Amino acid sequence: MTFLKHTGAVWLAVLYLPSLALPLAAENRIDVIRPDAPELAAYGPHRIGVREILLHHADQPDIARAAKGDTLATIPRADRPLPVEIWYPAAADAEGATVVQTYLRDGHTRIDLHARAMVDAAPETGARYPLVIVSHGYPGNRFLMAPLAENLASKGYVVASIDHTDTTYSTLSSFASALVNRSEDQLFVLDQIARQEADPGSFLHGLVDADTTAIIGYSMGGYGTLISAGAGLTEAAVTAREGMWSAPPGTLDQYRAGSAAFAAQHDPRIKAAIAFAPAGYRVGFFDDETLRGIHIPMLFIGGSRDDTVGYEDGVRPTFEAAVNSDRALLTFLGANHNVGAPMPPPEEAFTFDPELNFNLALHYLDFTWDNTRMNNISAHFATAWLDLYLKHDSDRERFLDLIPNSNDGGWDMQDGKPAADHSYWAGFDRRTAQQLTFERRSAGQ
Repeated sequence: MTFLKHTGAVWLAVLYLPSLALPLAAENRIDVIRPDAPELAAYGPHRIGVREILLHHADQPDIARAAKGDTLATIPRADRPLPVEIWYPAAADAEGATVVQTYLRDGHTRIDLHARAMVDAAPETGARYPLVIVSHGYPGNRFLMAPLAENLASKGYVVASIDHTDTTYSTLSSFASALVNRSEDQLFVLDQIARQEADPGSFLHGLVDADTTAIIGYSMGGYGTLISAGAGLTEAAVTAREGMWSAPPGTLDQYRAGSAAFAAQHDPRIKAAIAFAPAGYRVGFFDDETLRGIHIPMLFIGGSRDDTVGYEDGVRPTFEAAVNSDRALLTFLGANHNVGAPMPPPEEAFTFDPELNFNLALHYLDFTWDNTRMNNISAHFATAWLDLYLKHDSDRERFLDLIPNSNDGGWDMQDGKPAADHSYWAGFDRRTAQQLTFERRSAGQ
């Protein structure tokens, strides 16, 4: 039996002999940097470790078990499990396997992901690094944005990616849980990472600077990121009682814009944020007034043809309304909702699932853009944004001071230096900045 195996840009024919008892495992690489990748997409100087920790948020409303008519006072309560994958700078002599396992979109097929991070590797010592919290979409899991997480760790960040219980591939049970718990999970993980950093028995001790934190969220993770960044919910959102975008009475009250409860949740340790295709504006959960609550620098990333959260009526007005934030909007022209964040579809995903009634690869793929290409571009801009606002590296400004439309850039390099009329996007090689726009506005604009 012959099948095609994808290795980079080449498809190889592989012959399986009947005598072989086990098929070769797929090599799903999440660390590919294409030759047309922009400059800051390249891995950084640090070796990388990765390990899982399991956190429990005690005595939380169990939204997935709420019955019709339940309110915050009557919903069953339980400890909320939150598996967290942490990528971190590893010691120069660290060792470990470079394969991690996760679940496919179907929630039960386990697959291997191959990368550069070493499982349970000894951490680097002698320096503390900014914390980046990563929050997946609905549904998703903590590995959905693994290419970005690992890449950032190589550049001197500790990256903590959350499995949001009730909305992962394997625990999928409640959209309302995403509404109630996304921001709460993010802030709880921040608290727990800070606590472990202070614990001499933790591998995070002396490694992470939780006072300098960024949050990266995709889709519903982006919804939670907006809340954690300071955008409260509208009154209509808090009181909604029908439809998918509703939660049991009382469970969203703490996010009501302008309330004392929401003001009390402000966390000054969060210094910047990145939101890929954030959900909420299109359905009225945020509006121009509530988004004024964001005061930290925010990078928005969207696809111009996003038909899930909307672009002209979703991502773009979210960016425009955050008027008290230094902010930018990177747009992949022609991209849909799977923009920049999801990893390339694992080889095992290229199959039709009769229960879900779609090909599993469609959960990851964009219909116009290559995932690895988008991941590389996202890593470039995320690196520039976080280095500037968390590490105060002013050199990164040049990668963000761009003409709005990449297609309009002119290339004129003389002896390796840009001539006066050179306007090509910094960090992109000739001909590689295509079908992208980048808009930047200061607070007050």
